[in-house]
Amino acid sequence: MTAGPRAGLTVTHRRYVKHGDAHYGGGLVDGAYVLGLFGDVATEACVRMDGDEGLFASYSDVQFRAPVLAGDVIEATCTVTAVGRRSRQLAFEARVVCRADPSRGPSAASVLAEPVTVVTATGAVVVPA
Repeated sequence: MTAGPRAGLTVTHRRYVKHGDAHYGGGLVDGAYVLGLFGDVATEACVRMDGDEGLFASYSDVQFRAPVLAGDVIEATCTVTAVGRRSRQLAFEARVVCRADPSRGPSAASVLAEPVTVVTATGAVVVPA
């Protein structure tokens, strides 16, 4: 597989993490939540490149770097790193860009001065010939 003319395409989605998404004490959200976001940005990348939703084939590396909490706003980004005949290699990064701040009130939140990288991954998708 070599980097082709479509390598470099980047897709980004943002999503608010609802309190109903938390599964653990302290409002902690499970790692699968972010992997679902990665699937969404990979699907859009496939549509933009190939006019098809494609099929997620595998993750080759997933790193959970920091917690995701209810009340976060997460930015998930997918960048196409290589393009084969039917496969595309992707790099993913999820960052918290806003976080709830209950010390200031029950609905208070802050835009983070520096986003917090919470999950990184690499993966592959396949598309029809």
